[in-house]
Order: sequence, then structure tokens, then C-alpha cells
Amino acid sequence: MVKRIKELEKTSRLLEPSAHERKEVRKKVITYSETFLNDIEKIKAYNVTIGKGIDILESPIGEKPIDIDKAIKLIEKNVDFPGLNPASGGHLGYIPGGGIYYSALGDYLADIFNRYAGVFYASPGAVRMENMMIRWLAGIVGFPKTAGGNLTSGGSLANLMGIVTARDAKTISSKNICQSVIYLTKQVHHSVSKAIRIAGLNECIVRFVPMDERFRMNTKELEKMLSLDKQSKLNPFLVIASAGTTDTGAVDPLEEIGTLAKNYNLWYHIDAAYGGFFILTDEGKIKLKGIELADSLVIDPHKGLFLPYGLGVVLVRDVKHLQKSHYYQAQYLQDALAGADELSPADLSPELTKHFRGLRLWLPLKLMGVKPFRACLEEKLLLTKYFHSEIGKLGFEVGPEPELTVSTYRWIPTLRQTPGDINKINEFNKKLLEAVVADGRIFISSTMIDGKFTLRFACLAFRTHLKQVDLLLKILKEKVAVLEKMK
Repeated sequence: MVKRIKELEKTSRLLEPSAHERKEVRKKVITYSETFLNDIEKIKAYNVTIGKGIDILESPIGEKPIDIDKAIKLIEKNVDFPGLNPASGGHLGYIPGGGIYYSALGDYLADIFNRYAGVFYASPGAVRMENMMIRWLAGIVGFPKTAGGNLTSGGSLANLMGIVTARDAKTISSKNICQSVIYLTKQVHHSVSKAIRIAGLNECIVRFVPMDERFRMNTKELEKMLSLDKQSKLNPFLVIASAGTTDTGAVDPLEEIGTLAKNYNLWYHIDAAYGGFFILTDEGKIKLKGIELADSLVIDPHKGLFLPYGLGVVLVRDVKHLQKSHYYQAQYLQDALAGADELSPADLSPELTKHFRGLRLWLPLKLMGVKPFRACLEEKLLLTKYFHSEIGKLGFEVGPEPELTVSTYRWIPTLRQTPGDINKINEFNKKLLEAVVADGRIFISSTMIDGKFTLRFACLAFRTHLKQVDLLLKILKEKVAVLEKMK
């Protein structure tokens, strides 16, 4: 047995490369990443490819290793080239974008030291750091000292945790679920609907509150619904507002909804995954007034703080509610109970094992301070206003004045036979989208609003500046001219 153990040890030690081996591999990885960063403005925002990375499957996992050069070539060809490049300043299609460099170093350190940030006993410093960041976030949105939260993988998990907490705080169970009512709009993010289903609340009555012409919740209609449901002996318990919808960037009237939630004893959940960090700006403070009234709130640093994908946050006004919904004590963790100065993230989340996410947030904020983050957010607000104005001058039909950094628009083509034909207008704008994406220098996206194929300008990549916005305007003008001639 000892002989076999020693044989296995010899092979297993291959998992621990020598200092020289680490240096050689690291050097090549750094060279590859630095080339990417140094050339970022030359690299397309989207690459249309035939194989879509399929060649990665031709190199299956096996017993024999390959060298780092071959591995990098596989990654470059099949992962980093095809499709969307979210690190590009030309990424103007979806909300998240970029991935600031110091966060990558935070992840590197977190992975090397592999601190377990789930339980205070295991890594008190890591837990203190994460809870420190939670307190900072709670402070900027105006939550009281009773607040707490959790660093999650993203807004979807954060929304689920907020809705589960609301369910338990309002004692929704099989006895009353069919009489219990949830209020939201059709502009709410799809992760909210998913969370309602996963939380076992599909049997609740879901009321879609009408919206105004800017796609914001109509609070007069909400109050009518609440009053009628109370009169009908139903159980209104949850209202969900959006602080920046994905489709249009709309911000619901947060303060008015908060007042109604208090008057009708509702749990008030705000999805501010996209828009929450604009509260760091003067304009955002005005537009997000009332966000402090939420009982639970979702906010994504991998959106508004430009971090790499993989960091959302759920905040709860009274952390005891979050803890009640997610706490569980296993016998083998009994040693961890002693001397806990801080709440453990594992007691506030479905996750027991979790990545040390706090370091990717803490390090860039400490190394750069809040000022450049605020400036970047203000810049994006102004760029969106600029685009909205300029795209209208080019003859595009524009949507509502943008509240944050999403602007909607579409081209109404000259149709000789059937002017105003919605299908042909939709088809033209779909072709326009495809032409811009195929060009690749700028990436845009679309949505359907009231049956209309609508183009979206979503400006939140930290590398997006005036140069990229002007380039998009130029490309749109050129592609429209070509498509109009082809009709």
C-alpha cells in the first residue's frame, strides 16, 4: 500500500507546477491578455463566424496534457474571437459590458489564496471584507444600519433571494398562496418572473400594472388594483418595481410605489440591477428618489461598476428576514458557531460554497476610489442623451427621452405600395440590425415593443466614449442608405 501511495504521490504532484513552470505559463498568459488589452480599440465588437467556436470540440479532455501555446490558440480561435466581445467599447447592445482590469487581479488573488468566504470561522477577514462592501452598498442607497445582504453571482440569483425573503416575511404558504397577489409591470426583467416560479409562487395572482407612455408603472392604476383586491378579501403582499428596465431603461416612480407599499403593508422589492449605481451621480439621485424605501433591492456591480460578469448583490432593509429564509446549521459545521463577530454569507444565501467575490469589488474601489466610477456613469448618461438627439436628426423615429442609458429607435422606410405596413417596417429594421452586427465594429441589439421591432442603444460599457457613439451614428446612416436602395 505504501508503495502505491508513493507512486500516486509522484503523479499527483504534477498538480503543483514548479516556480519556473508557473513563471513560463504566466508569462504567456499575460502576453496574450496584454495584446488583447493593447489592441482593444482595433478589435471588433462582434465577429460573425461560420463555426461559432465548434473547433474546441476537436480537442477533447484526455489523459495527456497539451502545452500552454496550444491551449491559448484554442481559446483565441474558439472562445475569444467568435461572437460578442463584451470588453469592447463598441458593445452597445446589452446592459453589462467591459470588465475593469483590477477586478481581474482581485480574482487572481482570490483564486490563488482560495479563501473560503462563506463562513466567518473559516476566513474572518474575507467575510469582514464582503460585509464591509455590503454595508457600503446599503449606505449609498440609503438603507438603515439594520440592513444586510449578499454578494451573489448576478441579478437573477439576487432577485430570487429577494422574492424568497418576501415570501417568508409575509408568511405565504399553501394556506394562502392562491389568494396572495403580486404586482409588477410587463417591463420587469424576466429573471423576476423566473424567480416567482422557482420560489413556488406561481399559484399567486400576478397583476400586471398598466404603464404610462414612458413604460413606467402607473401608480394610480396600482392603487386601484390594491383597493379592489383588499375589498375582495385577497392578500396583496408584494410589489416589484424597476429602477432601470432592460428594454427601455425606464425607472418606475419609486417613491410613490413605496408610499403605497407602506400604506397597504406590502413587501417592496426593487430590481435596480441595471440602474442602481446611477445613484452615485447627482442626476441619478433625483431619478432614483425613493429607492431607500425598498424592503429588498437588487443591484449589480458587474453592470453599474463595470466589473467582470459574476457579481450581483441583494440588499434587505432588515437582514433578519434574509437570515430567516436562508439560515441552516449542519452538524459538521458546529465548530464554526463560536466567536462569530460577523454574519456569515452562507447563512444569508442558498450558497454554502462560494467564490470570494468581495475581492474583485474591493480592490478596484480601493485602488481607484469612487470618483472615476461616478465620472464614467455621468459620461454614459450624457452620451445617451447625445445619441438620442443625434439619431433623431438622422431621421430615425425615437422612443421616449432616455431616463438612464438606454435609448430606443427605429427607421421608418419609404414604402411605395403599403405605407405604414408594420411587418415591412419590422423587416427593414431587422435587416438594419443584421447589417450593423455583420459590420462588427459596433454591436447593437433589438427588442419588441407593442409589436414593433425596435433597435436599442444600451450604453454602459466603461470603454464606450464619444468616438464609439459617433461611429455607430455613421454606420447606421450608411446602412440605411444601402438598404433603402435595395428595396
